[in-house]
Amino acid sequence: MEVFPSKNITFGVEILALPMAMLYLHIPFCKQICSYCDFYRVGAVELLPAVVEQMHTEMEHRASYLSERRLSSIYFGGGTPSLLHPSDIEALINRARELFDCSAVGEITIEANPDDLSDEYIKALHKTSVNRVSLGIQSFDDEVLRFMNRRHTGTEAEIVVERLRKAGIDNISIDIIFGVGGFEQDHLGESLRRAIALDVEHISAYHLTVEERTRLGIMVRKGEYKPIPEERSEEEFLRVHKALTLAGYDHYEVSNFAKRGRRAEHNSAYWRGVEYLGIGAGAHSFSGDNRTWCTSTAKEYAEGVFKYDGEKLSTTDHLNEYVMTGLRTSQGIDLSYIAARFGISEREHIEHSAHCWLESGCLQLINNQLFIPAEHFLVSDAVIESLFV
Repeated sequence: MEVFPSKNITFGVEILALPMAMLYLHIPFCKQICSYCDFYRVGAVELLPAVVEQMHTEMEHRASYLSERRLSSIYFGGGTPSLLHPSDIEALINRARELFDCSAVGEITIEANPDDLSDEYIKALHKTSVNRVSLGIQSFDDEVLRFMNRRHTGTEAEIVVERLRKAGIDNISIDIIFGVGGFEQDHLGESLRRAIALDVEHISAYHLTVEERTRLGIMVRKGEYKPIPEERSEEEFLRVHKALTLAGYDHYEVSNFAKRGRRAEHNSAYWRGVEYLGIGAGAHSFSGDNRTWCTSTAKEYAEGVFKYDGEKLSTTDHLNEYVMTGLRTSQGIDLSYIAARFGISEREHIEHSAHCWLESGCLQLINNQLFIPAEHFLVSDAVIESLFV
């Protein structure tokens, strides 16, 4: 998802004012590991206080990575950021204010598990600068939640949304997962019905993916779980698309739906190629032609050992990542911009490669803007790969 140029790009239009950037704060701890999760995370929650302390240090050490940039958003991701005490959350935000120009920060998001959000926690969270909460609900069916090794029930998730509303938090996103096989009941329909009834501002809907190194991957190898066939994946994707768009949500990215004016600012900036600094064990950063990531384990990080790896992006890398991220969104990519930035031959290559997809309707071209209609987002990976230079 990390992308390309050093200037802030909004689908081909360069913004010449002081460039924007983002801050990502990674909390890689989980009390319980979900069966499908392949992200870097650890269960040694006792390391959390030392890791948080070192995050302040790393932020200071790496502040120059985003020199002459203004922050537009701050995002606490994981892992499980809701394991942080609200006072630690605010302390990290205040440290960012000391080190960066935060005058343009509009959105400050924290990912949270429903079972972490007690009334007391939510009241304390509301006193912080956090103004958006992203809840990892995944399903409202308790049997499916147990299969995923989640820590909450569907009813508990609904209660947490009500608690957030009562506390005055008015920008809530929830995650749901479709494409889960092996259950007789219509758990997807139930999840969609209950998600829509909550009337949240944003919904992210992801297809269940089997990763080799996960508990789910082991179950597949043992024959204990069978992924659903492609035809059913397409049916469920279209079902999610139709249900949420009919409920008034804009399907603006492959996996994301938002009410008017409530798109995820931080994630949308990733897809536009905005630069960002990642702080924490396993966190990624991107600036200009440079991408880096912290390779320290949580234990090393807690001890103040900061190790990094990285790569330098070529012009072709930038072009392919512009294609990749742009075509995941409803805006798509600007062929005029590609010609101006990367060359006429690259534009011609993409136009030639897009021909069959245009004929099938999986791609559309309007006023030099090439995009995948939302109802065809499920084939975006195949379309994108075929257009790569």
